[in-house]
Amino acid sequence: MHVPATLVRGGTSKCWLFPQVHMPADRDRIERILVDAYGAADPVQLDGIGGATPTTSKAAVVGASAHAGVDIDYLFAQVGIGTGTVEWGSNCGNCATAIALYAVTEGLVPLGDERTPVVMRNINTGAVLEAEVDTPGGRVQEFGDRTVPGTLAGGVPVNLTFRHPAGAATGHLLPTGRPAEVLPVGGRSLTVSMVDAGAPVVLVDALRARRTGAETPEHMRTDVPWLRSARHAAAVRMGLAAPGDAPGDAVPKVGLVGPPVAYTTTLGEQVGAHEYDVSVRMLSMNSPHPAIGLTSAVAVAAANLAAGTVVAEASTATGGLLRIGTPAGVLSVEPSGTGPDRVTVARAARVLCQARILVRDPALSAAA
Repeated sequence: MHVPATLVRGGTSKCWLFPQVHMPADRDRIERILVDAYGAADPVQLDGIGGATPTTSKAAVVGASAHAGVDIDYLFAQVGIGTGTVEWGSNCGNCATAIALYAVTEGLVPLGDERTPVVMRNINTGAVLEAEVDTPGGRVQEFGDRTVPGTLAGGVPVNLTFRHPAGAATGHLLPTGRPAEVLPVGGRSLTVSMVDAGAPVVLVDALRARRTGAETPEHMRTDVPWLRSARHAAAVRMGLAAPGDAPGDAVPKVGLVGPPVAYTTTLGEQVGAHEYDVSVRMLSMNSPHPAIGLTSAVAVAAANLAAGTVVAEASTATGGLLRIGTPAGVLSVEPSGTGPDRVTVARAARVLCQARILVRDPALSAAA
């Protein structure tokens, strides 16, 4: 069978977007289609459309929303690499950026004169996001010149806002009720903040873990095993998993947080300690994130407003705009209101191609 799909770069991710009208309603059948299309059982995803990295093995099923005040519903999928599975438990701000441009390009929302608003609902978590896509003169742009940390390529400007991001998964910004606590992980005692905003995250105090929070991706790879263990332990403490459950690698997201220090980005740019407020190094599934996921950035910005968190203790910003030092460069995130009520990030997107993907019929493969 052939499935239509559009490949869109959103921020520092690439996402294949599948029209809901051409996909089955049953999530198990969607998973079989995605596993087959991406070659997800293969660790290099050679026989499929996946890019064999967490930031290029993403998908979303996109359609018009029946909810009042919402334009687009999307089901986000983090497709496995060498696992033959799909993680359904999270959201992706970079893919939401891509979906906003896709909605404008496909005529799913009416064009504005200079900017076109798109309101989206993430089906996985219930999160509602607002986007503003640049449409100068009421025209859809195919190319743009806005860049974001992590790529030199320009894209169409998209401003993405997370509405009321706190507590979507657990009901609370601080699911355990504590801004920071000690988490026993193997032979380590880690000082962490467990935060639910944008996505559930566990943020490790880098200095107390004998790290800086400004590690290179190569250094971070050596820390993946114990950071995964921290994720699995935090999942139980946050109520996202029951004791004895098979550990997942999508939620909570996990990373290191430290004070600003001078460092060199993966693109070779020098960043001074005075140019940003807090160092953050995250994992994406089981690999060092080349920049930072937007949902993680939202969680970091929300944690910076909560006294006593590892972010607030390490950060030089006391509120408002937060400049996050990532491996790819500095990302600015702007929270507003109490809670916070809204968190906005400037992003960019570009439609790369439209395709018809040949996949096995999931009904036939299930019966085999």
